[in-house]
Amino acid sequence: MTDTAAKTPVLEIRNLHARIEEREILKGVNLVIPQGEVHAIMGRNGSGKSTLSYVLAGKEDYEITEGEILLNGESILEMEPAERAAAGIFLAFQYPIEIPGVATMTFLKAAINAQRKARGEGELSTPDFMRAVKEAGAQLNVDSAMLKRPLNVGFSGGEKKRAEIMQMALLKPSLAVLDETDSGLDIDALQVVSKGVNALRDGKRSMLVITHYQRLLNHIVPDVVHVFSDGRIVESGDKDLALQLEAKGYADYDGQAA
Repeated sequence: MTDTAAKTPVLEIRNLHARIEEREILKGVNLVIPQGEVHAIMGRNGSGKSTLSYVLAGKEDYEITEGEILLNGESILEMEPAERAAAGIFLAFQYPIEIPGVATMTFLKAAINAQRKARGEGELSTPDFMRAVKEAGAQLNVDSAMLKRPLNVGFSGGEKKRAEIMQMALLKPSLAVLDETDSGLDIDALQVVSKGVNALRDGKRSMLVITHYQRLLNHIVPDVVHVFSDGRIVESGDKDLALQLEAKGYADYDGQAA
């Protein structure tokens, strides 16, 4: 593992407990992601991985019963989802939704300017926006024709994920959470999306990659791998831990205490 002691934490989760409809799902999560690092969370279905991503983003229905979440040293528990986004959190969904009637380009511009407004900044001019889109599109292999189509409508799985990675490139979050971004992708699409994610690794942006398949981590190589079981992190290690999980499965961690 990398030496995290001297790096500034972007995300700090301390003893986080969360429930939905009286059912506790997160049962004492502790996690620190320093600036510029990519951390992966692996675990079997139902272990609470996606719940953690929803709680970070501020999704309704999840009740925090204990613990805290700090983003760049500031608590986000009282923030609405839009406030968290403006503060620097980006969530890439497992299954991006379709928005008929809204061109992808229009959506991107609205998202950028909404965040700029929330931060007290002026709107991005059309020439500056077009320049940013052109640069990001070239970097991520997104053509202009795709951006004129309604957001995610008729997109392939790979196109939906590329559109999300482009959102991330334009919004420039300090923490990007990728929730099973490999779902529904064939190997070619996985390579394209992974290349896009890797292009956004810049030594400053931190990422949390949530998956239960090691194959994604062949392409997006993490600094640290965490094993999630029964609502908490039960082991952490370097990228070799993911290979061990692929070979042996999660049985060794069932019922294990933090």
